[in-house]
Amino acid sequence: MAQEVNDTNFDEVVLRSDKPVMVDFWAEWCGPCRMIAPFMEEMAKDFEGKALVVKCDVDNSPNVAVKYSIRNIPTVLFFKNGQVADKQIGAVPKTNFISKLNALL
Repeated sequence: MAQEVNDTNFDEVVLRSDKPVMVDFWAEWCGPCRMIAPFMEEMAKDFEGKALVVKCDVDNSPNVAVKYSIRNIPTVLFFKNGQVADKQIGAVPKTNFISKLNALL
C-alpha cells in the first residue's frame, strides 16, 4: 500500500529518502486522481525495496502543495536525492509512471 505523507512527515519520508520517491498529489473529490490510484498501489508493491511510492492529500497538506506549486491534480512528482527530478500532471497510462520512475533507479 502506498504510504501517506503530509505536511508533518514529508521532509523526513521524501526528501531524506536514500531511494527515488514518487509522490502522488491527490484529493478525495478528484475523479482523475481516483483513476490512477490503483496504479499507485500496484507500483508501491512492484518497486518495494527499490523506490518509494507515496500519496499526499492536498486538502490535508496545503503547505507541501504550496511549496511545490501544485495547481492541478493529480500531479506526480519524482524525487531523487531530495530534489524534484521529474513531473507528470494529469491521469496518464501506468507505463508513463513506470518509465519515469525506472529512469531514476
